[in-house]
Amino acid sequence: MLKGFKDFLMRGNVVDLAVAVVIGTAFTAIVTAFTNGLIKPLINAIGGSDAAEGLGFYIFDTNKGSFLDFGGVINAAINFVIVAGVVYFLIVLPMKKLQERRKRGKEAGPSEPTDVELLKEIRDLLRQQQNSQTTEKKQS
Repeated sequence: MLKGFKDFLMRGNVVDLAVAVVIGTAFTAIVTAFTNGLIKPLINAIGGSDAAEGLGFYIFDTNKGSFLDFGGVINAAINFVIVAGVVYFLIVLPMKKLQERRKRGKEAGPSEPTDVELLKEIRDLLRQQQNSQTTEKKQS
């Protein structure tokens, strides 16, 4: 029962799904705080004199809802790259190495000779033995 459960957990698709859910949930808050607190202010500083608005522009100057926020998009992309890097290097890569080790343990060694190969060996040995006996009788 436990072996079946272990096999279920170690299947690639289940592990990948679990990794995505756990890491996405656990690290999103940390990475978002990092990008909002450190990266976004740097991007907004590049955007111009109006630091409250950030990197972007208004489609209509009179409508505050028409602001295209490029800084927010760049911030979200950086956020995604950081989360993806953490997932890959801390979870996916070690899991792949573990699966490769498990596969190496299951590799077959040298194959056993087939029945035909064994019979041919026996035949050749018997011929050799008969030839050596015939040669010894001729010499005596």
